[in-house]
Amino acid sequence: MGYAIGVDVGGTFTDVVLSGPSGAISVAKCLSTHYDPIAGIVSGVTRVLGGRDPAQVTRVVHATTLATNAVLERKGARVAFVTTQGFRATIPLGRYARVEEDRYDLRFTPPPPPVAPGDCFEVVERVSARGAVLTPLDTASVRRAAAAIADRGIESAAVCLLHAYANPSHERQVARILRETIPAVVTSSEVWPEIREYERATTTIMSAYIGPLMASYLSRLGERLAEIGIRAPVHVMESSGGVISAELAARRAVATIESGPAAGVLAAAGAGFPDAISFDMGGTTAKTCVVRGGRPEITHEFHVGGKGSFGGRRAGTGVPIKTPAIDLAEVGAGGGSVAWLDQAGALRVGPRSAGSSPGPACYGLGGSEPTVTDANLVLGYLSSASIPLSPPLADKALDRLASPLGVSREAAAYAVHEIVSASMAAAVHVVTVQRGIDPRGFALVAFGGAGPMHAARIAERFGIATVVVPAHCGVASAAGLLSGALSTSRVLSRLDAPDPEALFTSLAEEAAADLGVPLTSPGVRVLRSVDVRFKGQSHDLTVDWSADRATLESRFFTRYAQVYGITQRGEIELVSYRVRVTTPPDGAPPGSGPPLPPSGEPGTRRAYFPECGGYTDVPVHTRASLARAGGAAPGPAVIEDPESTTVVPPAWTAALTPAHAVHLTRSSAP
Repeated sequence: MGYAIGVDVGGTFTDVVLSGPSGAISVAKCLSTHYDPIAGIVSGVTRVLGGRDPAQVTRVVHATTLATNAVLERKGARVAFVTTQGFRATIPLGRYARVEEDRYDLRFTPPPPPVAPGDCFEVVERVSARGAVLTPLDTASVRRAAAAIADRGIESAAVCLLHAYANPSHERQVARILRETIPAVVTSSEVWPEIREYERATTTIMSAYIGPLMASYLSRLGERLAEIGIRAPVHVMESSGGVISAELAARRAVATIESGPAAGVLAAAGAGFPDAISFDMGGTTAKTCVVRGGRPEITHEFHVGGKGSFGGRRAGTGVPIKTPAIDLAEVGAGGGSVAWLDQAGALRVGPRSAGSSPGPACYGLGGSEPTVTDANLVLGYLSSASIPLSPPLADKALDRLASPLGVSREAAAYAVHEIVSASMAAAVHVVTVQRGIDPRGFALVAFGGAGPMHAARIAERFGIATVVVPAHCGVASAAGLLSGALSTSRVLSRLDAPDPEALFTSLAEEAAADLGVPLTSPGVRVLRSVDVRFKGQSHDLTVDWSADRATLESRFFTRYAQVYGITQRGEIELVSYRVRVTTPPDGAPPGSGPPLPPSGEPGTRRAYFPECGGYTDVPVHTRASLARAGGAAPGPAVIEDPESTTVVPPAWTAALTPAHAVHLTRSSAP
């Protein structure tokens, strides 16, 4: 049994975790290299190996924001859209929901469609919703479209024919002809054969848009790792929290759009609390997600590249993607978020970030604008012991805010701290209160380089009494990659499936083939679910499958009441069938690392807490000194890790667990 490596590339830092045969881990954290993300990965991997034989690495798991950034920055491949005759305008017409700032704009211009009208093509064919061929495929029309696409110099095509989920034969013929002249061709029946034409089309287009970029990136990553002696297979975290091979990620690139944020949620799900709120704050963004019964909430449709406060996921404002994804709320709030004054003189924080270059002012890399990290350094929550930081540069940056606001430097810094905490609390509100979930019964699991500094203050806003800071919290997402099982999903819409069992078996066999494992292998699990709706309605809900009709109806009625808040009964119909096939990863899951050193005495420094009247001397612990002090420390206090810092406000107490996690509990009402 060899070593496994997890790599998480963020907007500011690249985190690398190496897990040994026993589960003991080593970590490295370095600045992300935006000019070439692979350079930062290789640097981190080299550091974490620390002289170990790279040939002993048997697995590399990667979470990347490459696909997301390509969509947001519109840097993907130029795509030709091929569809059934009469439906070429589906994508140019699109669908858009105005957000508040657009609602009364008489000069409003909607965003451009993902494919230009001139790059949309039609072929002669027609299939019914039940799969019957109404108009045979005219291959001459396909060849005319192929010639026109080639003449335009387009090298990637998305094929989405009407009702191809019910009968994919025409799509396969079209793809076969197009591939004679076009290098990359993606079909909806390969990517996600699900009902709803517009969403299926946009999902297929996005896979064709980022597929060539993803294939090239993963190929280069494998080559660069091989140059330093690592020839292990590369796996990629998919949006729903599973792990798939690099080859499958290149073919179904759309499944990796939410790859980056998914890994951290797995770490939160493994924190020991069945009901938890994942809170991941890095250098650029903060992400939240609800975990119930040990399982993250999953959505089957999300939006990218749109408007709104939560990662452009506002329904109708971006491009809809119909693939499973961990249901996240995301805000542009991180350690690198820039604090600024608007035209009215009000203090704002984010969403713009200083990133890794030039970074916060205190990094000394050329940045001068005040950021959340600079504010936390001024407040005494951070030190320059583990990471070189410049307090004078942070002071100078915060003075740029304090002077026009007419307040002291520390007051400006704490205002930045409070505003960014309120912004992140809004994301927690979205995934809990707005969905009818009382957050007071949940533990807040905080990680990322900046999350533990703000976690207790966010918990206070919701009456949450327990905050969990896992071991190696600063690189928890990278560690979560190594706990993810190899898994993938399949779906098929059938409005009148005569034999659901046969359909489920076929889907499971296809998914197992994607993973390269026999369906009968030990440890392979198959989860079945089905999309159900009331007859006559157009929207459906996903519930666990049961061959017993009464049980299935009961599950749907219960889910309907949870989502819509009303009790409803009536005749139901089945729309889509889903399977998720999972096989356990090789090697031991990452543990808490080596035993804490026996020595370790707490230090002290001045930190700002308004409950104490301002700056006050507080103990500064490491996890080792916390263990030596009996495993508990009342607030106010600070606990430092090599990759992160935990702030323990007054009225909170920190306790170290045997797994080296820190649990914060509120000892009295704030």
